[in-house]
Amino acid sequence: MSQPSSPAPAKTSGINIRSIEPLLSPVELLKLFPADMGMTTEVLSCRERIKDILQKKSDRFLVICGPCSIHDEAAALEYAKKLKVLRDQYADRLEIVMRVYFEKPRTTIGWKGLITDPRIDGQDDVQEGLKLARRVLQQIVSAGLPAATEFLDPIVPQYIADLISWAAIGARTTESQTHRQMASGLSMPVGYKNSTDGNVQIALDAMQSARSAHSFVGIDENGRTAVVRTSGNSWGHVILRGGNNMTNYEPEHIAKAEEKLRAAGIDPAIVVDCSHANSEKKFEKQENVWRSIIAQRKSGNRSLIGMMLESNLSEGNQKLPDKLDASVKKSLQYGVSITDACVNFATTEILLKHAHESLS
Repeated sequence: MSQPSSPAPAKTSGINIRSIEPLLSPVELLKLFPADMGMTTEVLSCRERIKDILQKKSDRFLVICGPCSIHDEAAALEYAKKLKVLRDQYADRLEIVMRVYFEKPRTTIGWKGLITDPRIDGQDDVQEGLKLARRVLQQIVSAGLPAATEFLDPIVPQYIADLISWAAIGARTTESQTHRQMASGLSMPVGYKNSTDGNVQIALDAMQSARSAHSFVGIDENGRTAVVRTSGNSWGHVILRGGNNMTNYEPEHIAKAEEKLRAAGIDPAIVVDCSHANSEKKFEKQENVWRSIIAQRKSGNRSLIGMMLESNLSEGNQKLPDKLDASVKKSLQYGVSITDACVNFATTEILLKHAHESLS
């Protein structure tokens, strides 16, 4: 007489996983879109110039300038071509680096950036997004324009970090141990934003943490899970972006940030984000922040070493529909942000000219 079969054990993991798909490895992507000697030289040279700025060995002023996020290859490359002209024109006083952001943190939900959803159709073709991101970077850097980005997913740097001259850890992730560990292994200077509530101490804590050695789980160049051991990144600095509907770019706020840095035994090096809470989320007010920081720098404040500006071909932004599909990208206005609102390129030219003339 057969025994009754035992019931299958209840499933305890993967309950909410729809699918797991293989992804090409970093080494495979780098073979598809390799960095040649010219690109590598450009990246390394810009990193060294930024380090000189951080150490006050250089009088150049760092400017991280570009779209809030990249969503259209053609528009990004047109912007890069225009910015390269200004970079060359003002190179004696300004170190202009293009903002090339492929990942967007969301407060709740929404489009997560070109790497996650390159076609803006809700299909989240990450493999295609990584290919497109690297191709865009390859073209920008090969044209002689260094690139800056925010690293959000700790796996992504393995795919594109060799083409990045400056990186940021954002306001929503500066407090994250995962991102502090990741930053400790990055090869370029890294800026840490104060938190969304305006807390500058969190950025300082992140910077100090990332200066130390860490061990954590990540992937190697072949995409295998690995233990990553870092030696620490000593090229960190604070980014002030305001918070809780309050600005923090005025002289009194700069002085407080300087005091905190000196108390921690760190020579103050501060970048100011003209956008976000500092502009009260009104893109036109970025100009007010810009002119204030240039005036403070001109008056002798050497702690202010740079600024960030959200800028695009055309001003403002355009909203995406709640439901993304194949028709969305065709309906978008060319050269207009689909995330934060930006100043247009004509305003960007005016602001860069103002900075160069003021700081000469």
